[in-house]
Amino acid sequence: MTTKKHLLVVDDDINIVASLQFILADEGFEVTSVTTPEAALAKIGNTNFDCVLMDMNFQQDTTSGAEGIKLVEHIKHLEEQLPIIVMTGWATIDIAVEAMQAGAKDFIQKPWSNERLIAAVNTQLALSYSNKQVGRLSQQNKLLVAAEHPASRQGIIAKSAKMLELLATLEQLAKSDMSILLTGDNGTGKSMLAAYVHQVSARAKHSFVPVNMGAVPESLFESEMFGHVKGAFTDAKDTRIGRFEMAENGTLFLDELANIPLAQQAKLLRVLEEKRYEAVGSSKPKTANVRIISATNSNLLTDIEENRFRQDLYYRLNTVELRVPSLSERVEDIPLLAQHFLEKFSQKYHRPAPQLANDAIEQLCCYGWPGNIRELSHMMERLMFTCKDGKISAATLSLQPSNEIVNFIDDPSLTMEEVEQLVMVNRLKHFSGNASETAKSLGLSRSGYYRRLTKYGMET
Repeated sequence: MTTKKHLLVVDDDINIVASLQFILADEGFEVTSVTTPEAALAKIGNTNFDCVLMDMNFQQDTTSGAEGIKLVEHIKHLEEQLPIIVMTGWATIDIAVEAMQAGAKDFIQKPWSNERLIAAVNTQLALSYSNKQVGRLSQQNKLLVAAEHPASRQGIIAKSAKMLELLATLEQLAKSDMSILLTGDNGTGKSMLAAYVHQVSARAKHSFVPVNMGAVPESLFESEMFGHVKGAFTDAKDTRIGRFEMAENGTLFLDELANIPLAQQAKLLRVLEEKRYEAVGSSKPKTANVRIISATNSNLLTDIEENRFRQDLYYRLNTVELRVPSLSERVEDIPLLAQHFLEKFSQKYHRPAPQLANDAIEQLCCYGWPGNIRELSHMMERLMFTCKDGKISAATLSLQPSNEIVNFIDDPSLTMEEVEQLVMVNRLKHFSGNASETAKSLGLSRSGYYRRLTKYGMET
């Protein structure tokens, strides 16, 4: 359903206002009219408009255009990107130039041609839309880490019954707009599956915007999620688009959901319930037309019992809750995934891919994979450089079967970084993937914990 474009007409001549309302409404526009500059600024301060058509002269002065120039400047201060078309019966080149310098986008002389007027409005609306799209893409390039998203089901390696069943379910859910909560251990591919749902949904032509909630500082939560206007706070030197606006008409993926602080959970819940939000420093509501997919490795029901997560937010986000199986539960996929990663890194590093011997494949399938797919990927990348003869054998891997996993910390060959990484993996496993509990047990702040995950390539 296409939303009507909302135009603001500013003119002190009631006859002009009535004529413009009739012409523009007949073209399918929603029109709001005011007769003074003060009323125009008040409207713009609390209503979203797509374009302004305004007179250059009001009651104080009828020929110079000074009032119109001042109004253009004030509008641009409030809404820098709002297109303005100025109109006057006292058209001169000087007034036109001055209006354009102040920020107007076009200039129409009274009496006007209806065809010229409508063409000017449609042109400015199209340019405004294009500029917003460019702005969104620019913000995404600055704020979002590039991620590989499968273009089709062929981009996901799956042969096991559990994964095939999960994919079939996701494909059915993609046809709806309902919220999906993906649970499961770290490294199981929840973000890739979220991207897959988006790409087979009706929203595929719009943006898929992932955000790691554990990496968003509490003090910047509203600015990151809802954006801010220029001057909203000390460091707000430019208007910034938030993640909800980036994902407009598309999908917003909330990763590491359990790490949202309680105070911010209430703000997120309000937006999800009302489907409206305001940028920091603005009182104008924006519509949140996004599909929400979220993911966590935490037990949210336990978090709710221990007052770490809001029950009402949980029920808002888990219209459907699906668990992504760990790699040890989809053993049939391990050889295919290992080969996929070897070929991927072969292309990346321009090196021949080593071959997996049968005994190596058997060992890969018997290993417990506490780090899941991410651990397998890192291992295959490392083997691209450490494999000596172009063939990966069981001896090359030296993996312990899942029922014989031992504590390697006393191994004198390990470096301090390797010991620290093993401790983090084992501790995370001990707390069943709960990042908050893991960080607390290690005496780390949330930000310190995520810095270490990034350092060792363990971030989700």
